[in-house]
Amino acid sequence: MDELYIGVMSGTSLDGIDIALCEIKGNSFELLHSQKYPFGKKLKANILTAINGKTTLKKIGRLDTQLGYLFAQAISAFLLEKKIKKKMVKAIGLHGQTLWHEPNARYPFSMQLGNASVITALTNISVVNDFRQKDIALGGQGAPFAPAFHQYLFSRLKGNIGVVNIGGMANLSVLGENPTGYDTGCGNILMDYWVSYKKNLPLDKNGRWARLGKVSKKLLDKLLSDKYFLKNPPKSTGREYFNENWLQKQLKDFIYLSGKDIQATLLELTAKSIAEEVKKTSISLLIVCGGGLKNIQLMKRLKANLKKIDVVSSDECGISSEYMEAMAFAWLAYKRIHKEKVKLSSVTGASKDTILGALYE
Repeated sequence: MDELYIGVMSGTSLDGIDIALCEIKGNSFELLHSQKYPFGKKLKANILTAINGKTTLKKIGRLDTQLGYLFAQAISAFLLEKKIKKKMVKAIGLHGQTLWHEPNARYPFSMQLGNASVITALTNISVVNDFRQKDIALGGQGAPFAPAFHQYLFSRLKGNIGVVNIGGMANLSVLGENPTGYDTGCGNILMDYWVSYKKNLPLDKNGRWARLGKVSKKLLDKLLSDKYFLKNPPKSTGREYFNENWLQKQLKDFIYLSGKDIQATLLELTAKSIAEEVKKTSISLLIVCGGGLKNIQLMKRLKANLKKIDVVSSDECGISSEYMEAMAFAWLAYKRIHKEKVKLSSVTGASKDTILGALYE
């Protein structure tokens, strides 16, 4: 019998909570309903303040519980709007809001907030969360998790398939018997920060502002020379690395550039850093998903950097591009409930594949 799972994802862009209801059984997977719920401006500001290091244990504890209530409220509203009975849902797969991701430290860890006990208590549905720590404990990066799900979804397609998800960060999956993948670097995050800083807008819709600017080759070369882009996989990153401070340091010798030229260069950085990694593989078909897919100018530049490779959206393959990550955590909850290992060691560098996630019944 097919089972229903809810996947909940809030990414590094902090643009909202994605919820997906999925029907899963073995190789059968279907997205039944999906919805996005916004973050409040004050909560987003508090999360960013915590990420930037200006916080206390008390504030982190409050954020954890506050996010738990917010996720629970969004899930309850989703169930009500879609007329879904709670007893029909086997479990919720909760990614949580990443506060810090540091898999290469002496004592490596990844911290996601969103109190699962609160969510279980308020929804009366089992919750699976804390997916990344076990992989890190086994020597892995704890990210990205998308390649295992992409392999599950797209293995029916023939040829050399790659999938890139462009969210706050961008990650690449190279499909095959032993899928590989890693974070290529920044996705939308630097573009979103710059347009917010200069024009007080949440994002550069369709890349319109970037399209008005001219790419600075000198700045682009400097950005691409960063140690993260030069590092070999397995590797993963997040807002703790690619952030406002990182960008301002890079720009200190380029104050003569206009705002729109910097935006154009940041867009090209995302397109080129992805394209250069794709070119290192035998990928002939690249499937794109995530919020970056909506940026027309970004997609135009990605395709221009990959002229010999077919670049399509996951929607063209029958899979929602917008709710891909939420769907992935519904699937990861399914794997945890059935005590099935997730094939990720070839991606993250962990010593072995393992069962992932903590279960709150």
